[in-house]
Amino acid sequence: MALDERRNSSDGLNLLRPEALGRLGRLQFIARGVVEGFVTGRHRSPYKGFSAEFAEHRQYVPGDDVRDLDWRVYGRNDRYYVKQFIDETNLRATILLDASGSMAYAGDRASPVAGRVPSKFEYGRYVAASMAHLMIHQQDAVGLVTFDRRVRRYIPARSRPMHLRIVLDELAATRAGDETALAPVLHDIAERIHRRGLVMLISDLFADVDAILEALHHFRHRKHEVVVFQVLADEELTFPFQQWTDFHGLEQPDRNIRLDPRAVRAEYLARFEQFQRRLRTDCGRMKIDCVTLCTRDPYDNALAVYLAGRQQKVKG
Repeated sequence: MALDERRNSSDGLNLLRPEALGRLGRLQFIARGVVEGFVTGRHRSPYKGFSAEFAEHRQYVPGDDVRDLDWRVYGRNDRYYVKQFIDETNLRATILLDASGSMAYAGDRASPVAGRVPSKFEYGRYVAASMAHLMIHQQDAVGLVTFDRRVRRYIPARSRPMHLRIVLDELAATRAGDETALAPVLHDIAERIHRRGLVMLISDLFADVDAILEALHHFRHRKHEVVVFQVLADEELTFPFQQWTDFHGLEQPDRNIRLDPRAVRAEYLARFEQFQRRLRTDCGRMKIDCVTLCTRDPYDNALAVYLAGRQQKVKG
């Protein structure tokens, strides 16, 4: 079993593949709920008739545009704050990318369509880059959070075209590693995102299902719309192993086991389906899109199918 992530170029622009952009370029992401911001036709807003109206100050964090700094506030308080405006964007989207060790799994089997199968983290990076490009292209704002057992980097949402390069370069520079603390990190992030918007979680979701659902409910309680992209390898979906196999822990290297997979296959698949059914059912109740993506399938095809279906449902 291949355990190491295949590294990508450090240039974030390499995450935007022309063929994928061409396939996704005719699609839009339309918010289902109310969006805090200025409206130009795609998303509904609780505000009417605003132009460049000042909304609030927020403490500066790395990744903010220095042109938004309020120097008068700095002169009074000796602290950096940025100004936020009502009409800054239609939609503020924050992409949460799981960079824990389990996301480094790539599997051994090649895809008949795409050739070499990427690791779950590589695949998640392409999904994140494509969605970031889509949001900026439709003049919405996008931010990025990378995490494992803690938040590694938090880049607040911005809508300027130059902001896309900041997000892409961060994606390219991030590597999967360390253990997962999915639910606590999600609760932390939910408290950091103050204005309602869109949260896109990209993860294999390998954690306690009750804790995951409680954390997702936290976002919904704060009026965010949530989309979950669950990225899995084909081996995790089908458990195809036939011979005695060494299974190695990606997040806990000392936890290794050798076993006959035929003896546990039925139990594994039953528990996995139970986990998936619970996840889909409860996400549906919370009006959360839960999209399972397999790394053997081209990510642009999978995203195109999801976005086209979503457009039809929202407009219909």
